[in-house]
Amino acid sequence: MKVGLFFGSFNPIHFGHLIIGQYMLNQTDIDEVWYVVSPQNPLKKGMGMMDENDRLEMVKMAISDNPKFKACEIEFNMPKPSYTSYTLAKLRKEYPKTEFLLILGSDNLQHFDKWKDHEDILMKHEILSYYRDGFPGGEFAKNQKVRLMKGPMLNISATFIRGINRMGKSIKYLVPEKVEQYMKNID
Repeated sequence: MKVGLFFGSFNPIHFGHLIIGQYMLNQTDIDEVWYVVSPQNPLKKGMGMMDENDRLEMVKMAISDNPKFKACEIEFNMPKPSYTSYTLAKLRKEYPKTEFLLILGSDNLQHFDKWKDHEDILMKHEILSYYRDGFPGGEFAKNQKVRLMKGPMLNISATFIRGINRMGKSIKYLVPEKVEQYMKNID
């Protein structure tokens, strides 16, 4: 089985994340997309993070109607911050017959050299990178293990969604309805 791992804070998960996941299923030979919720991203320390359990619950709600999407909480039982290389090693050990590919934006790809053990990740895993405006992917976009894909993009961010939610404005059509209701109950 081939699994695309979509790592993120998902603070909160929104339609942009879901569209990317479905696009990768449609355009590649992966069998499933696992949304790996990162309790603490080492490159995003203290940036207005909602509780990790709330973020995981919203991911589960958002993907509940798609059997090809899974919520992965493996990093919840690992030391913080979450380093992708450690998570990948643990996943390879727990699922030795599964091939894992990474799904990440070209903005992250462009700064991939800041990731812990990035050379090891590239040696062991293919990267499916979706193009983000203004971020061509840098030198890593030329790597044979990287597939740069230009798919449908929504120019929305979790930061934007949290901001308008704090102002009491509607986040309808930005996040799944279940996530919208959940966010109303945790504020």
